[in-house]
Amino acid sequence: MRNNRIAFYAGMILALAASPVFADADAKIKARLERLLPNYEIGNIDKTPVKGLFAVVVGADVVYVSGDGRYMIQGRLVDLASRADLTEPRRVVARKQAMEKIGEDRMVIFAPAEYDHTITVFTDIDCGYCRKLHREIADYGAAGIRVRYLFFPRAGVDSDSFRKSVAVWCADDRRRAMTDAKAGKRLKTKSCKNPVKDHLELGEMLGVSGTPAILLESGDMLPGYVPAKRLAAMLNAK
Repeated sequence: MRNNRIAFYAGMILALAASPVFADADAKIKARLERLLPNYEIGNIDKTPVKGLFAVVVGADVVYVSGDGRYMIQGRLVDLASRADLTEPRRVVARKQAMEKIGEDRMVIFAPAEYDHTITVFTDIDCGYCRKLHREIADYGAAGIRVRYLFFPRAGVDSDSFRKSVAVWCADDRRRAMTDAKAGKRLKTKSCKNPVKDHLELGEMLGVSGTPAILLESGDMLPGYVPAKRLAAMLNAK
């Protein structure tokens, strides 16, 4: 998965380097990136404390592009004087916007009658800790946490985990199918229009490399399994 993300940015860098130089940074950078990356939404373009360097939201991620549109930097921008991470706050906003755009009608949701918080979990049907989290889904509900699942089959498209994800989505009862699949039960193979590939691509864009990956309402990302009580305490403290 990580290699796909690196390849995407490598291609983007080569395309930028081959493009003619623009004089105006803001609108011109956006126009250029939209032409080079028609399948990705180009969001805000903002100045950074580094002269001539602009922060650009690409899909659900943040990259840095020179004012002439020729150079791009992938990674975090850190103020060494204050030791402040200047990239993560922008990524938090981008993650929240990405979740709003994907829509709950394209998620598998486990919700108690009453809840105080919602988490979004990138999950792999065959991941051990994903299965552990799901075995405790009632505990999350009891702690006032609603769980929204997005599929992230780590083995990629056309893998067995991917096909299981599609089978869950195409089942008559998706929640029951999710529970059965994570209990190791074999599901009836089904095919239908589904968002699994879109979920996978979104996760890659967000930098998800392992599962479960828990996205909080704040836009912060937690890698790995977190027990319900501890997670509730973290959420209530925010």
